[in-house]
Amino acid sequence: MFLIDTQNKKAVSLEKKSFSELKLSERYDLQEWIADNPLILGENLLIIQKEFDGFSDTNERLDLLAIDENGKLVIIENKLDDSGKDVVWQALKYVSYCATLTKSEICEVYQKYLGTSGVAQEKIAEFFDGQDYESIRINPVEGDQRIILVAANFRKEVTSTVLWLRNYHGVDITCIKVTPYKDGEKLYLDPEQIIPMQDIGDYQIRLTAKKQEETISSTEEATRYKRRYRFWEQTLPILRVKTGIYNNVSPTKDNWLTGASGHSGVVFNPVILMDGARAELYIDTGDEQRNTNIFNELKSKEDDIAADFPGELFWQDLPGKRACRISVQYHDYGLNDEEHWGTIADFLGDKIVALMKAFKPLLGTIMKG
Repeated sequence: MFLIDTQNKKAVSLEKKSFSELKLSERYDLQEWIADNPLILGENLLIIQKEFDGFSDTNERLDLLAIDENGKLVIIENKLDDSGKDVVWQALKYVSYCATLTKSEICEVYQKYLGTSGVAQEKIAEFFDGQDYESIRINPVEGDQRIILVAANFRKEVTSTVLWLRNYHGVDITCIKVTPYKDGEKLYLDPEQIIPMQDIGDYQIRLTAKKQEETISSTEEATRYKRRYRFWEQTLPILRVKTGIYNNVSPTKDNWLTGASGHSGVVFNPVILMDGARAELYIDTGDEQRNTNIFNELKSKEDDIAADFPGELFWQDLPGKRACRISVQYHDYGLNDEEHWGTIADFLGDKIVALMKAFKPLLGTIMKG
């Protein structure tokens, strides 16, 4: 760090010091500076407690507890010349302790910190630009707390762990490197955010959000596959009894089963959806024009078929796809309604039977042509 003498056009190097050389302490110096002016950490924070020890069954205490402008709790852990190797684990423990604190409990913690110097609710409302206290959300979601680590130097095992937690697990951890400088009797403190790097912080946040979204999507997909498989395990015995055409079909993770019609490229499919189901005659011979011809010939008999069919038929030529289908749809329950799977299975079995009865005779004539 340099002190610029603008009149003499000189840059005077300031003397870089360690906290130990200056005989400064973590608790009575660095912590007090941050508590007095949280902007040292690069943002507006409301410090609500120092040396917070309000944890049941433990004597541990965190350095500083704060609230950010989004109402999130911020756990601030201060070290001096060396971050130590266990600071991340220590901070994560404190986060787990604070995750369940309610708004009223947080207000009580802050009131103890203020003592008689102010009213916690009023100070919180003032911090949130004069909002009504009752409308302010504080610590709203478990797992949404933040960590700020402060030290003159961070060990490699600390920074690599922080990056892993941030990038792959969405834990909001910031590392602030603080360096003291001395100029005669004057002492200067240079805070530098090293994780996330300030110029790519937004990119890292977006990247983390994307990875979280992909993880959630992958987990949801795996859950859906397992649920479909269990649905078909339960439904297949009913389909076999009712229709007689699924005897050689096994449960699958897919949302449909294929039932032979006796004609290549034309099948009777039961389909399960997240919020419904359908039974369908599916036409895909591999030749788009032939599919269309079969569909149109069947549709020419639509009035006769509809007169005897138990339900509404949907004739779908599926624009943009090679295949066509004729379906009966069900909207009362779906894959998400496990307690109603038996009802869905009965619907699918009954409607496949109705489709077979209505279309198999016609297919026998059309497919020979």
